[in-house]
Amino acid sequence: MSSKVLIIVSSGEREKALTGLMYARNALLWGWLDDIKVMFFGPSEGLLLEDEQVRQEAQEIAETEKPLVCKFISDQEGTSEKIEELGLKVAYVGPIISDLIKDGYVPMVF
Repeated sequence: MSSKVLIIVSSGEREKALTGLMYARNALLWGWLDDIKVMFFGPSEGLLLEDEQVRQEAQEIAETEKPLVCKFISDQEGTSEKIEELGLKVAYVGPIISDLIKDGYVPMVF
Protein backbone atom coordinates (compact mmCIF):
# COMPACT_ATOMS: atom_id res chain seq x y z
CA MET A 1 0.00 0.00 0.00
CA SER A 2 1.24 3.45 -0.86
CA SER A 3 2.15 5.84 1.92
CA LYS A 4 2.27 8.79 -0.46
CA VAL A 5 -0.73 11.10 -0.55
CA LEU A 6 -1.76 13.96 -2.80
CA ILE A 7 -4.12 16.26 -0.93
CA ILE A 8 -6.18 18.33 -3.36
CA VAL A 9 -8.05 21.18 -1.72
CA SER A 10 -10.68 22.20 -4.25
CA SER A 11 -13.73 23.18 -2.24
CA GLY A 12 -14.73 26.78 -1.90
CA GLU A 13 -16.36 25.86 1.40
CA ARG A 14 -14.18 27.03 4.26
CA GLU A 15 -14.87 24.07 6.56
CA LYS A 16 -14.04 21.47 3.90
CA ALA A 17 -10.85 23.26 2.89
CA LEU A 18 -9.75 23.60 6.52
CA THR A 19 -10.35 19.89 7.12
CA GLY A 20 -7.97 18.97 4.30
CA LEU A 21 -5.40 21.50 5.40
CA MET A 22 -5.55 20.34 9.02
CA TYR A 23 -4.96 16.76 7.93
CA ALA A 24 -2.07 17.79 5.68
CA ARG A 25 -0.42 19.90 8.38
CA ASN A 26 -0.67 17.19 11.02
CA ALA A 27 0.44 14.41 8.67
CA LEU A 28 3.54 16.45 7.80
CA LEU A 29 4.19 17.45 11.41
CA TRP A 30 3.85 13.95 12.85
CA GLY A 31 5.28 11.99 9.90
CA TRP A 32 2.15 9.90 9.40
CA LEU A 33 3.08 9.19 5.76
CA ASP A 34 6.24 8.91 3.69
CA ASP A 35 5.33 11.83 1.41
CA ILE A 36 2.57 14.39 1.16
CA LYS A 37 1.87 16.85 -1.62
CA VAL A 38 -0.74 19.61 -1.27
CA MET A 39 -2.50 21.39 -4.13
CA PHE A 40 -5.14 24.07 -4.39
CA PHE A 41 -7.37 23.69 -7.39
CA GLY A 42 -10.53 25.55 -8.31
CA PRO A 43 -12.73 27.46 -5.84
CA SER A 44 -10.33 26.90 -2.93
CA GLU A 45 -7.90 29.34 -4.53
CA GLY A 46 -10.20 32.22 -3.69
CA LEU A 47 -10.21 31.16 -0.04
CA LEU A 48 -6.45 31.66 0.10
CA LEU A 49 -6.97 35.37 -0.42
CA GLU A 50 -10.32 35.79 1.35
CA ASP A 51 -10.01 33.68 4.51
CA GLU A 52 -7.26 34.38 7.04
CA GLN A 53 -7.35 30.93 8.66
CA VAL A 54 -7.13 29.11 5.31
CA ARG A 55 -4.23 31.38 4.33
CA GLN A 56 -2.42 30.75 7.65
CA GLU A 57 -2.85 26.97 7.36
CA ALA A 58 -1.46 27.03 3.81
CA GLN A 59 1.49 29.16 4.89
CA GLU A 60 2.25 26.82 7.81
CA ILE A 61 2.23 23.86 5.42
CA ALA A 62 4.54 25.81 3.09
CA GLU A 63 7.21 25.78 5.82
CA THR A 64 7.52 22.00 5.27
CA GLU A 65 6.00 21.25 1.86
CA LYS A 66 5.26 24.08 -0.55
CA PRO A 67 1.67 23.72 -1.80
CA LEU A 68 0.99 24.18 -5.49
CA VAL A 69 -1.83 26.38 -6.77
CA CYS A 70 -3.39 25.94 -10.20
CA LYS A 71 -1.97 28.60 -12.51
CA PHE A 72 -4.71 28.24 -15.11
CA ILE A 73 -7.37 29.20 -12.57
CA SER A 74 -5.34 31.87 -10.79
CA ASP A 75 -4.43 33.48 -14.12
CA GLN A 76 -8.12 33.55 -15.07
CA GLU A 77 -8.96 35.17 -11.74
CA GLY A 78 -6.00 37.55 -11.94
CA THR A 79 -4.66 36.31 -8.58
CA SER A 80 -1.40 34.54 -9.46
CA GLU A 81 0.88 37.29 -8.14
CA LYS A 82 -1.07 37.70 -4.90
CA ILE A 83 -0.95 33.95 -4.27
CA GLU A 84 2.80 33.82 -4.94
CA GLU A 85 3.26 36.67 -2.43
CA LEU A 86 1.81 34.30 0.20
CA GLY A 87 4.78 31.98 -0.37
CA LEU A 88 2.90 29.43 -2.46
CA LYS A 89 3.95 28.15 -5.86
CA VAL A 90 1.67 28.71 -8.85
CA ALA A 91 1.94 26.07 -11.60
CA TYR A 92 -0.11 24.20 -14.18
CA VAL A 93 -1.16 21.32 -11.93
CA GLY A 94 -3.03 19.04 -14.37
CA PRO A 95 0.06 17.19 -15.61
CA ILE A 96 1.59 17.22 -12.11
CA ILE A 97 -1.50 15.59 -10.60
CA SER A 98 -1.48 12.95 -13.34
CA ASP A 99 2.22 12.18 -12.83
CA LEU A 100 1.83 11.91 -9.05
CA ILE A 101 -1.04 9.46 -9.43
CA LYS A 102 1.06 7.41 -11.87
CA ASP A 103 3.84 7.46 -9.26
CA GLY A 104 1.56 5.88 -6.66
CA TYR A 105 0.24 8.91 -4.78
CA VAL A 106 -3.26 8.38 -3.43
CA PRO A 107 -5.44 11.44 -4.09
CA MET A 108 -7.55 12.81 -1.24
CA VAL A 109 -9.89 15.58 -2.32
CA PHE A 110 -11.38 18.10 0.07
